[in-house]
Amino acid sequence: MLTLNNVEVMYDKVILVLKGMSMVIPEGKIVALLGSNGAGKTTTLKAISGLLKSERGEVTDGQINLSGERIDENSAETIVKKGIFQCMEGRRVFKHLTVEDNLIAGAHTRKDRKNLKEDIKKVYHYFPKLEMLKHAQAGYLSGGEQQMLAIGRGLMAKPKLLLLDEPSLGIAPLLVKEIFSIIKQINKEEGTTILVVEQNANIALSIADYGYIMENGRIVLDGPVDKLLSNEDVREFYLGLSDKGRKSYRDLKSYKRRKRWL
Repeated sequence: MLTLNNVEVMYDKVILVLKGMSMVIPEGKIVALLGSNGAGKTTTLKAISGLLKSERGEVTDGQINLSGERIDENSAETIVKKGIFQCMEGRRVFKHLTVEDNLIAGAHTRKDRKNLKEDIKKVYHYFPKLEMLKHAQAGYLSGGEQQMLAIGRGLMAKPKLLLLDEPSLGIAPLLVKEIFSIIKQINKEEGTTILVVEQNANIALSIADYGYIMENGRIVLDGPVDKLLSNEDVREFYLGLSDKGRKSYRDLKSYKRRKRWL
């Protein structure tokens, strides 16, 4: 469905963030993009969704194609209409609006507005808590509830590809498991292709079909989830595991000198 071919991204025509980024997102699959802070994960999502220009960034080389059509030169509004929706990091909801008004706002680019009520019911099917809170102001919801609302608002745009940026950030562990379980359910029942950016490798790989590991603006490792989970380096450096069991952060401080893919 989506391909990134040797994409380079610069901010302010000076700061090179993505350095020959290549990635393939198959239709109907969940793909996890993993990496530490500053690796370029969020920049990758913004390059896909067309949000770079708002931060004085641009794709300076390579191409991004959706179903064979180049999209990196399009505006963010055009890209949304083509079927790509990004749920931003930090649960960006309209805090002064009600839950239901937030959901309606997610459909603002759609022409088939006569189906809005049915689609809102579908969101409530996946997130029953939102139906209980549909008349509440979004700003008073908990972090987990706001994340559910952000994903639900994304579904209202009827995306072919849903981009999720750190959906586990700042959320209680029990709610994280619930939200990722629902993400998997949405993918299975709706057929929505999903690209999820996460630092929590364990939870992301638990629902993904394929994974990419990113460092310093480049993909350093990729493969089916089973392959990544059996990779010694991934187990040690991203899952905190080794043949001797779970390792502590103190044991991993020198990991950059020892990674076999660098």
